[in-house]
Amino acid sequence: MAASPRAPHAPQPDSPAKQRKLERRSLIKKDLKRNKFIYLLALPIIAYYGIFHYGPMYGLLMAFKDFSIADGIWGSRWISFDHFENFFNSYYFGRLIRNTILINIYELLFAFPAPILLALLLNEIRGRIFKRTVQTISYLPHFISIVVVVGMMFDFLARDGLINQLLGFFGIDSIPFMSEPGWFRTLFVGSGIWQGLGWGSIIYLAAIATIDPTLYEAAKMDGAGRFKQVLHITIPGIMPTIVIMFILNMGSMMSVGSEKVLLMYSPLTYETADVISTFVYRRGVLDSDYGFTTAVGLFNSIVSFILLVASNTISKRVSEHKLW
Repeated sequence: MAASPRAPHAPQPDSPAKQRKLERRSLIKKDLKRNKFIYLLALPIIAYYGIFHYGPMYGLLMAFKDFSIADGIWGSRWISFDHFENFFNSYYFGRLIRNTILINIYELLFAFPAPILLALLLNEIRGRIFKRTVQTISYLPHFISIVVVVGMMFDFLARDGLINQLLGFFGIDSIPFMSEPGWFRTLFVGSGIWQGLGWGSIIYLAAIATIDPTLYEAAKMDGAGRFKQVLHITIPGIMPTIVIMFILNMGSMMSVGSEKVLLMYSPLTYETADVISTFVYRRGVLDSDYGFTTAVGLFNSIVSFILLVASNTISKRVSEHKLW
């Protein structure tokens, strides 16, 4: 008896995971085709970060090696955590950590809320001409170079400078502001507030502009004055922005701008002015100890990352606002 021909096999349907994968690929292709010019515009930025930020990360190996320029990064001798141990046991470790943290704490206490207060005050000004004038004047210091700002400080705060002349007029002895260790943090944070106050308030003014005006009208009908409107409407309205900016500031807690410190400090003020970034500059650039300073910089980055994650986690648990 002849065997009957077999029926052709029916095509098996794709698994759900494979279907999702195919759908995802299709969506990516459509998005690339639709927004190809936008991605082309983004390519230089992606290339910049890839070449200058992520590419050099292999240099972190120097933190674990006795780096020699002649042998290169890969050829240098592996010494594990010796650089870290030397840094933790060094005479300067406590001073560097203390100065870096204290300067950042002062900036969080005084420099961080200053733009918020200015934005709240500017929002309450009803005269447009006066408001714009104040805004323009407060923005201008941001466009002055740090070198010029520090030069102005040296001129105004010198022994025969304007400030000491005014103090002498009131019978007060002249003060060596720029060479006195006790004045460094005050001058550093104070000049930073003056330079960044107006510019930093822009983001908070933009956040205030997004608040629904009907909320203020309803508050007025309920008898709320200007202060209560700020307290119960304006501040809660910009709180997400404040929290995000605070988290970002916490992430840079261990990073004090070395440029300004290098311009301001001297051996007389190392006691209160020397921070991690300036120590890295002296050991790495001036003394050519690249392996040691790479280890110090890596330690600084790890602590900053931990602070960023911790502050975001705490904010997420105690409030609804978070960075991610």
